[in-house]
Amino acid sequence: PPRSTLFPYTTLFRSAIQVAVPGDADPKPIRTFATFTDDLHALRDWLLKCGVKTVAMESTSVYWIPLFQILEAAGLEVCLVNARHCKNLPGRKTDISDCQWLQYLHSVGLLRASFRPPEQICAVRSLFRHRAALTRYAGSHVQHIQKALTQMNLQIHNVISDLTGVTGLAILEAILAGERDPQKLAALKDHRIKASRDTLARSLHGDWRTEHLFVIQQALDTWRHYQKLIGQCDDQVQRQMAQFDSKIDLVQHPLPAPRRGNKKPQRNEPKFDTRSELYRLNGVDLTQVPSIQVSTALVLYTELGPDFASRFPTAKCFSSWLGACPDNRITGGRILSVKTRNVNSRSARALRLAAQSLWHSKDYLGDCFRRWKARLGTPKAITAMAHKLARIIWHMVKFRTPYDPSVWDQAIAHSNQKKLKRLQQNAAALGLTLVSAS
Repeated sequence: PPRSTLFPYTTLFRSAIQVAVPGDADPKPIRTFATFTDDLHALRDWLLKCGVKTVAMESTSVYWIPLFQILEAAGLEVCLVNARHCKNLPGRKTDISDCQWLQYLHSVGLLRASFRPPEQICAVRSLFRHRAALTRYAGSHVQHIQKALTQMNLQIHNVISDLTGVTGLAILEAILAGERDPQKLAALKDHRIKASRDTLARSLHGDWRTEHLFVIQQALDTWRHYQKLIGQCDDQVQRQMAQFDSKIDLVQHPLPAPRRGNKKPQRNEPKFDTRSELYRLNGVDLTQVPSIQVSTALVLYTELGPDFASRFPTAKCFSSWLGACPDNRITGGRILSVKTRNVNSRSARALRLAAQSLWHSKDYLGDCFRRWKARLGTPKAITAMAHKLARIIWHMVKFRTPYDPSVWDQAIAHSNQKKLKRLQQNAAALGLTLVSAS
């Protein structure tokens, strides 16, 4: 069937889309459309009139999204293309030549569509990305409070770990209400604060300046406003996720007990029972994997969806898409570079953060990360462990199998044998003999 190509571009004074279809589909195979909604509908109608079944579109910021949704709703198969995969030969570059080049590449099947989750997941993804932005904005106002406290030489934020906790908010409210006695302020300390009351009182001696108190008041009010917006966003996300189909029967397969050390909710987690909801939607509990917290599993679900494993035929393909494996550059049978690709993916960043948290883990993955870190260095060890976590998650989602730590028993036994052999060699070098305690 005829294939068409769309090349959207935007400048300061003009916004237009160049479209190319095969020469035999229309007497005028290259046309220019504006980006208003009625023009996009006219573009869609023209493609349908030309008998187009599939469309290749270059990804340009967020300008492609309205047209992508209109064409997809019309029943056209839209292939969203990475601009790096369709560069033309060197020479004079125009938008007309670019759309013709894309049309030719698509007609001979040389373009691969980028991964895009289903429309329902895209809706939740937009909400969750907005929530992440609200969380960052709220955190910046907490930094404004800390800066104002430092300028008044109040060291409370260096004594307690969280200014927005029970103790921090109580003391800030009392300060803004006019209380200046350090002992009365320290008496507001919660029993969970490790610092003593005297230490807390000493940190509350300072220069009470009006301008800095005004900054604290406004920053605190703004932080609370963002917390209200985050709560509303959580409600919307929960309503959206409640409409998704379940992948598992919670009556026959109830939610497993949380992993040890994973019972306390993390800061800035959604207020609803996210872990149970993700277990219902994924069919497996990803938080059973060491270092995978509820926030990490939520990022993976909102960015990839529950059926992403079907879009990637193997775990290697999934890891390559994340940019967590070497990108071999080979010419003449010789490897020129194995550097990983620079991939801007929220899923990859979440897995890298999860891999970094394995430094203090006492299980096999933690031991593996520490060995890689000593041998390869921190950056390469984080990438390698993110690759391993990606493969584990792909297998869990693909085959709907829970995480089983016993699969590492053979690897643990092999690692212990290597450690024992190394100890025996070191002892023999010193003229000593190891004797088993048993």
